Amino acid sequence: MHDTSPAHVLVVDDDPTVAEIVAGYLTRAGFTTSRAADGPAALAAAAGARPDLVVLDLMLPGGMDGFAVCHALRRAHGALPVIMLTARGEEEDRILGLEVGADDYVTKPFSPRELVLRVRSVLRRARATGAPGPAGTPPLRAAGLTLDPAARRVTKEGTELSLTVREFDLLAFLMRHPGRACAREELMREVWGWEFGDLSTVTVHVRRLRGKVEDDPAHPRLIQTVWGVGYRFAAPGTHREPGRA
Repeated sequence: MHDTSPAHVLVVDDDPTVAEIVAGYLTRAGFTTSRAADGPAALAAAAGARPDLVVLDLMLPGGMDGFAVCHALRRAHGALPVIMLTARGEEEDRILGLEVGADDYVTKPFSPRELVLRVRSVLRRARATGAPGPAGTPPLRAAGLTLDPAARRVTKEGTELSLTVREFDLLAFLMRHPGRACAREELMREVWGWEFGDLSTVTVHVRRLRGKVEDDPAHPRLIQTVWGVGYRFAAPGTHREPGRA
C-alpha cells in the first residue's frame, strides 16, 4: 500500500514572518509543517519526527549556518530532501549548497507559490526514485561497476558505493546511454524531473559522482565532459546482465 498521509515539511528560518508565510502556504497546499528558528532546533526537530523535506534558510543565528545544518541532516538522515532558502544569490553559495547535499536553491525574495511548486517537484521525484526498481530489472555492468536498479545498489570491484538518490539516478541514466553526449538540460529533465532550474545542480552532482566512481576524479575516464554540451559515459562494453528470476 502507498502512504497517502500528507508530507511533513520542516521550515527552518530565524525570521518569524518568513517562517509563518512559508508554513502557511505549505499548509494550505496540503502539507503538514513544523518550524525551527536555528540549527540545533532544526536537528532536534528532525530527530524527533523525521520530515519528508526541509526548507532551510542559509543565514541562521548562532554557530550553525544552513550549510552546516544541511550537512548534519544528510549525515543523520541520508537522502533527506532539502531546499535552501536564502537572500544570497551568488553562484558560489548555490554551488556550496548543492555540494553539501541541497536538492534545490531558492533565492529571496521569492514567490511562495513558486516555493510550493519546488517542494512538490522535489518530493515527487524523491518518492518516485527513492523506491527500489521493479524486481527482475537486470543490472548494468561497465569498467568494474555494477548498478542494480532493483536493489538500488552500486558496487565498484565488489565494494558497495554510498550514493545519494540523485547520484544513483544520474549514474543509472548515463550507464543506460553509453557513448552518447547527454546535455545538462536533458539530465536535469530526466534525472531531476525539472523543466527549469540551475544547471550547476548537474555540474556539482557529476563532480560528486566522479569522486566515488572514478579511479582518478581529476582525470575522469568514465564520466567525460563534452564541452559545450554536457557529459558522456565512455566506458566500453557497458551491458545488461540477463534478467534474473
